[in-house]
Amino acid sequence: MTNDIPWLNDDEQHMWRQWMGLHAELLATLNREMQADTGLSNPDYQVLVVLTDSAEGRIRVSDLAASLQWERSRVSHHVARMEKRDLVSRRGCPDDGRGAFVRITETGRAAIERAAPAHVRAVRDLVFDALTADEVAQLGAIFDRLRSRIGPSAG
Repeated sequence: MTNDIPWLNDDEQHMWRQWMGLHAELLATLNREMQADTGLSNPDYQVLVVLTDSAEGRIRVSDLAASLQWERSRVSHHVARMEKRDLVSRRGCPDDGRGAFVRITETGRAAIERAAPAHVRAVRDLVFDALTADEVAQLGAIFDRLRSRIGPSAG
């Protein structure tokens, strides 16, 4: 190891490893619970959340990719799998022959309406019930500050 690398000290290394482990365990636990309760995966849920948050229940594929911070190819493959389950549909964009819209279907809307209460309960149980209101505010401020260092697409 060279001396010009600002290696993490023991506290920083411990915190980083704890964060990475927590992130992986939290996502895996939420995914398992959602799959068991609803048959949806976390990525399915993320796509459906973005679609239900959009005014018309649809969004351009490129905007969906940006919102999820996924590559366009990942979005296309995932949307294709969701289409087979009738959760979403994909249609060409009339204004742009190369673009496409992803739209939530009635099946997709029903699926997220069933999934959301259990997801919120799990997030509350696993995260927010373990924290005080001050800790939630502190973590929110810390996450905002860290995400602002990554770039404008992060927030």
